[in-house]
Amino acid sequence: MADLFAGLEPDPPTPAAFDLDAPLAERLRPRALDEVIGQEHLTGPAGAIGRMVAAGRLSSLILWGPPGTGKTTIARLLADAVGLRFVAISAVFSGVADLKKVFAEARDRARAGQRTLLFVDEIHRFNRAQQDGFLPYVEDGTVVLVGATTENPSFELNAALLSRAQVLVLHRLGAKALDELLTRAEAAEGRPLPLTQPAREALVAAADGDGRFLLNQVETLFSVAPDAPLDPAELSALLQRRVAIYDKDREGHYGVISALHKSIRGSDPQAALYYLARMLTAGEEPLYVLRRLTRAAVEDIGLADPQALAQCIAAKEAYDFLGSPEGELAIAQACLYLATAPKSNAVYMAQKAAWASAKESGSLSPPKHILGAPTRLMRDLGYGEGYAYDHDAPNAFSGADYWPDGMTPQRFYEPTERGFEKRIAERLAWWDERRHGERD
Repeated sequence: MADLFAGLEPDPPTPAAFDLDAPLAERLRPRALDEVIGQEHLTGPAGAIGRMVAAGRLSSLILWGPPGTGKTTIARLLADAVGLRFVAISAVFSGVADLKKVFAEARDRARAGQRTLLFVDEIHRFNRAQQDGFLPYVEDGTVVLVGATTENPSFELNAALLSRAQVLVLHRLGAKALDELLTRAEAAEGRPLPLTQPAREALVAAADGDGRFLLNQVETLFSVAPDAPLDPAELSALLQRRVAIYDKDREGHYGVISALHKSIRGSDPQAALYYLARMLTAGEEPLYVLRRLTRAAVEDIGLADPQALAQCIAAKEAYDFLGSPEGELAIAQACLYLATAPKSNAVYMAQKAAWASAKESGSLSPPKHILGAPTRLMRDLGYGEGYAYDHDAPNAFSGADYWPDGMTPQRFYEPTERGFEKRIAERLAWWDERRHGERD
């Protein structure tokens, strides 16, 4: 397989290079940024981290990504790369007293000429007031803050803190990156994994992008040392965890979520429910499934049944309220509603066409008659002049032209004859007749 690390030495590290008593994940921890797997979009020469290291200057960062993708490792290596003292705390176990101590030590070190990189794991766990406490120390350069979170920073972190830190998104590890981890583990142990090729693929699929989880499973396999390579069923029995067996041309959960989405699009509620069950019983994150169902509601159903989106949002709220396993019934209901709803991608196609037109047409001004005129100068320039207030017109429809001057009116949205869109199509046709001067 292709080497995932730019500039990495071709020979993997040997077991002698590590403390053999340390856990496998610790022994395989990268020792330089170019050894970090799966995050080349950040650590490569053109990536944000790569550019910072090349310049020798590091700004405060928020590393956002799934578990087991290298957030802690990247923070530690960043400190080494730019010559900063590394201090790590966890928001789960630390309080105000711990923060005050860290900031006091960092200030003393700064006076002595040594800056501190403060790594805060699970930074979203700090409340709003605690997050505000970081601001003065980030602003005056006492610390370079690197926070790690698995949650969306837009929702979990203060706007003031976000404005002082760059958010970098880490990707879940793909199958190639996880297989590279397996290869490195085999090199560190000096022996191959006791697995058949299908079992190896199933192990990678079960990790679901989490490198730390994968290495913990690998360590268990090496400690057991079976007499013969295990097949997928034997692997599942050994690890006491259901391991999904995927065809060689599948990408684990991405293959199943694709099957779920396409079963919904194809109006097959039985197949859709089957793939939903496959994901949830295998331990897939329910909120991830709900996000994909919501996407299907707006992409494949849209205004053919406006309640499809409402069903998904209601299912998310019900799951938040009930949790597992009771809340999974709401997810199943939303799935079946989508699969049995009339289908239309008219909204999806309209959005793509409108976005393309907006990029092509640039910044054409709307016609003056529909522009607001809050000042005398704007009124003198004709802003708002001749505007027809539709509610004063017969049938609340004036038929005015709302397109920018010099731009031909476009038609992005073409409703289908299915579901609620049939009524929308009739309404649009009625308006078009009057807009062009036709009367019953």
